[in-house]
Amino acid sequence: MDTTRLRVPAGAMDWAVAVSVAALLLSTGLSGPHPDGGRALLGGVLLAAGGLALVARRRAPIAVLAVTGLCAVGYEAAGFEVLAVSYLVAVYGAVRAGHRVLTAAVSVALLVVLPLIALAFRDGPARDAFAQARNVLEIAWLIAAFAAGEALRQAERRAEEAERTREETARRRADEERLHIARELHDSLTHQISIIKVQSEVAVHVAHRRGEQVPEALLAIQAAGREATRELRATLEALRDDDTAPPQSLEHVAELVERARSMGLDATLTIEGQRHDVPAAVGRTAYRIVQEALTNTARHAGARTATVRISYRPDALSVQVDDDGKATPDDAPAPGLGLLGMRERVTALGGRLRAEPCAGHGFTVRAELPVERAS
Repeated sequence: MDTTRLRVPAGAMDWAVAVSVAALLLSTGLSGPHPDGGRALLGGVLLAAGGLALVARRRAPIAVLAVTGLCAVGYEAAGFEVLAVSYLVAVYGAVRAGHRVLTAAVSVALLVVLPLIALAFRDGPARDAFAQARNVLEIAWLIAAFAAGEALRQAERRAEEAERTREETARRRADEERLHIARELHDSLTHQISIIKVQSEVAVHVAHRRGEQVPEALLAIQAAGREATRELRATLEALRDDDTAPPQSLEHVAELVERARSMGLDATLTIEGQRHDVPAAVGRTAYRIVQEALTNTARHAGARTATVRISYRPDALSVQVDDDGKATPDDAPAPGLGLLGMRERVTALGGRLRAEPCAGHGFTVRAELPVERAS
């Protein structure tokens, strides 16, 4: 059985309320004492207009409050003895939207004007009693509408606060679990892999000193130990990255280039376009791309030079890292954790990543990261 609740669109609900209030005002006004001729037509138009104006109460609560108030004054002056229902609904909407002080000021002014209108446009000994009764009734309904709007506003604020609290709690638990996993990996794997790496390197060193031929299996163990250490370090770094510590971003890319130079790589940095602020996630991803690309270049590519180019565009940030290493178009890029991590970060931001050998020789990494700028 489908238990999905049908939700009425907000626009349809607003129209339903507006038409219902307009119909209620017209039926009440025309069924009671009302003037004839042109005043009756004017009052009927104002009754309908006051109700239909409520269709915009979510988008423009203050404007609707003013329109319904003026309509109430108008049909009161025309001779219609109708409670300002549309204005009461507008009060509810304006208070719910947070405009409490302005709504209270407008309502006080209306409470002063409506009795004066009744006294000015009605004759007979009953006009004073009518004005007093209407004033008391208007005050009671205004207080009720104001209280209802404020109660719902507080309830919505508490619901939003509870949702934020749940999200923060879930994020904190995820961070704690991620750090727990990082600690477990560090405690259980790092020590063992370090022992394997050190022992294999010692064995290779001893074999070289003795002039013996190093077995291929021992060389493979040595290489695997180094690679496992690097990959484990990268994994632990990703797990510990909880986005709460001061993040590395675009302004730190120059440090990466300097570090690459210290490793013997002729690295250069070029920045194109008009610099502007980018979202933190975009800057952090750009930094990680440059970091991973330069690390791979220095360790695996056999390159002598590397160029880092960052291009600022109004709608995107382009990051490109090229090297002159030994990669050729016939080589397929190995799907290591570094490349997969770059692709995941770029895809999460809705961008595109291209990592492939260059036309001649060397390797290129190019990422297009969309940037949403405030207008």
